[in-house]
Amino acid sequence: MNNNLKTITTPIDDAQILDLKIGDVIYLTGMLATCRDDGHRRVVESSRFPNFDLRGMTILHAGPIVKTTNDGYEMISIGPTTSRRMEAYESEFIEKTGVKIIIGKGGMGAKTAAGCKKHKAIHCIFPGGCAVTAATEVEKIVGLEWEDFGMPEAFWIMRVKNFGPLIVSIDTAGNNLFELNKASFNAKKELALTEILPHVHYSHN
Repeated sequence: MNNNLKTITTPIDDAQILDLKIGDVIYLTGMLATCRDDGHRRVVESSRFPNFDLRGMTILHAGPIVKTTNDGYEMISIGPTTSRRMEAYESEFIEKTGVKIIIGKGGMGAKTAAGCKKHKAIHCIFPGGCAVTAATEVEKIVGLEWEDFGMPEAFWIMRVKNFGPLIVSIDTAGNNLFELNKASFNAKKELALTEILPHVHYSHN
């Protein structure tokens, strides 16, 4: 992991993210919206969009737990959802909405990487197991759309400050941290097997 650490503020233009590389750590300040499977499907398959303009904005693959208060809503927990679930839709979602940063758990595949490269966007991972900590970085829930999906899948719009740490897993050049690590690990595994197997013997009784 690199030590390049910076804060990205919405709305995001290309200049803010073009120099980011996979492994870099960033924090987000500004507007953030949750969007999972149903939201992606609605945008891509039905060309229906939230009223909140996502151009230059950030989405989080997450199903939050939210409490209703006298003043509106309070974020209780906001753990990231596995991003790979959105792989079939993400590239087209980026193209249709103009979103610049996608945040979730784990990596995404080649289709998303190609979309990030073409449309100058990035994917980041939020550390797992930190859902309650993430909620403390939400200053205010400022909007709610697509309530018909239910709490986990609804489109929650938040104002956040220093939301993170976020690790860049796909950069604007289409480099994919998880895929590169996988190739490296597999190469090391093959080398280890080549060294070990000649010394392993099985007997059959």
